[in-house]
Amino acid sequence: MALHLRPDVSTTDTEYGTVLLDEATGRYWQLNATASLALRTLLAGGTVDQAADALTEGYAVDAERARADVERLLTGMRAAKVVRG
Repeated sequence: MALHLRPDVSTTDTEYGTVLLDEATGRYWQLNATASLALRTLLAGGTVDQAADALTEGYAVDAERARADVERLLTGMRAAKVVRG
C-alpha cells in the first residue's frame, strides 16, 4: 500500500530538513535532512529498503542502521496519524 500524507498535513522544506504541520490539530514536526529524505522516498512510492538505500548512498550510515531509522520514522509518523498507508 502506498504511503500518503493526510490531506490536512502540509509540508515546508527548510535548510535543515522538512517541517510537517497538521492543520487539524496545530501540531508540527521538524524532520532533519535524513528523515526528510527517507519520508520523501516513501511518499514517492519507495519501500523501506529503498529509503534505507537512499540514506546509505547519501550519508555515512550502514544499511542496518538506515533501515532501523526508516522503520522508526515510519512508526512515529503512523502513530502521530500524519500518514496513511
